[in-house]
Amino acid sequence: MTASRTLIIAEAGVNHDGSLEKALALVDAAAEAGADVVKFQTFNAKSLAASAAKKADYQQRTTDAAESQLAMLTRLELPHAAHQALIARAAARNIEFLSTPFDHASLAFLLSLKLPRIKLGSGDLTNAPLLHAVARAGATLILSTGMATLGEIEEALGVLAHGYARHSDPPGIAAFRAAWRDPAARATLGRHVSLLHCTTEYPCPTADVNLAAMTTMRAAFQLPVGYSDHTDGFEISLAAVALGASIIEKHLTLDRKAEGPDHAASIEPEEFKRMVVAIRNVESSLGDGVKAPKSSEIGNVPVARKSLVAARSLKPGEIIGPEDIIAKRPGSGRPPIDYWSLIGTAASRALEPDDPV
Repeated sequence: MTASRTLIIAEAGVNHDGSLEKALALVDAAAEAGADVVKFQTFNAKSLAASAAKKADYQQRTTDAAESQLAMLTRLELPHAAHQALIARAAARNIEFLSTPFDHASLAFLLSLKLPRIKLGSGDLTNAPLLHAVARAGATLILSTGMATLGEIEEALGVLAHGYARHSDPPGIAAFRAAWRDPAARATLGRHVSLLHCTTEYPCPTADVNLAAMTTMRAAFQLPVGYSDHTDGFEISLAAVALGASIIEKHLTLDRKAEGPDHAASIEPEEFKRMVVAIRNVESSLGDGVKAPKSSEIGNVPVARKSLVAARSLKPGEIIGPEDIIAKRPGSGRPPIDYWSLIGTAASRALEPDDPV
């Protein structure tokens, strides 16, 4: 494992609670915490959820249980007009603005903003038409993979490969599978796509994280892989960085106790800042993988290591026996590996106890 800079995404999501003022404050908080990217969600509630759609259990616990999912989402919509204000604030704070579209109109809107990249959530991993639209647009994509099997991820990548390669075959299952088999089409994925391992539960129990799946995905698809962390705290994010995560996404809130679907599974600005510092420390600790002494420890070699010295007084020419020499600090003399080669030889000079041999 070699060190590289992890892209750290502060997932503001819908933690603005429908307030532009809060959304702007989240941009500021993300920037001050040291995140590289602040991410929101762009959707039309009526395009996203049918009136009969139920809330997830965690949403029932953190919002009005009598409120429908559609009503909740309507409250949390980020108007198109607000995006320009958020983009301007992000630019002023030197942090990248990113958003996740949940429908085709929202995707088209985000594409019109010429953002550096698009993020799709786990719920759209199987939404082939939306995936294909992202790829046909040539957008750089971060794709979350919660709830997915390896086979479902492969299927999604086939859709993307077809779109990015602009295959002349009409879209469809057969065409997507053919694109996945086509080395040239698959090569386009490496230029556009990163995957995020995650577990779609808020907060996620640590026993369900399965970080090893992140390394499985990297080996299977030969793509950059990161981790979207829904656990309490941030130690799992640090473990993911140590395992080579290229991206860390973590929910950010101004107040974990606020009412809303994602606040309880988020961390507040001061903790986010500590996470960023810790991630950068983990990155710097990974090094280049070459096992060799570092400059900071060279001076400690003679202090910590040992060399061979006389264990008793010896006369010149006296034959050295197994009990006549011993390894002691400092390590500036003959190394202890020479112990056996000295046994049975004659002392070249008079030696007193602790004299270097």
